[in-house]
Amino acid sequence: MGTERDGQTFPQMGAGSQTQEESAQLTPTANAEAFRRAIEQRDSAALLQTLAPDVVFHSPIVHKAYVGRDAVAPLLAAILEVFVDFRYVAEYSAPDGHVLLFHTRVADRELEGVDILTFDSAGLVREFSVMVRPYSAATTLRDVMAARLAQGA
Repeated sequence: MGTERDGQTFPQMGAGSQTQEESAQLTPTANAEAFRRAIEQRDSAALLQTLAPDVVFHSPIVHKAYVGRDAVAPLLAAILEVFVDFRYVAEYSAPDGHVLLFHTRVADRELEGVDILTFDSAGLVREFSVMVRPYSAATTLRDVMAARLAQGA
């Protein structure tokens, strides 16, 4: 049995955060659902549990990749605070990856983006890339995130 969103059925997951051991045993599809749920619920602890310890994060703003949960954690916590009216509107799957299309607002700019997830053999996210548009929203995101991270989000 699953949940239905936007005309699609997704696997039903139990409530609460997954432990690292539980998330390590998830299939990529189930872990993509756990990732999505953590973002939608703004649960950074649950979100981090979906990521491999050596996850590689490619920011839409910064050229250099962030490597490891410890490096990614403050960025994800800040983004959960910065995005307003965040919602996923579509999903696309492949055997080793998942793409989530989202709409949100940053300050006064509407933003559209994708989270591109690639999974390791344990089903955890090993690579996470984000792309956003339009350019004016991307520059607003850059400015707002820089200010938030400077404050020690």
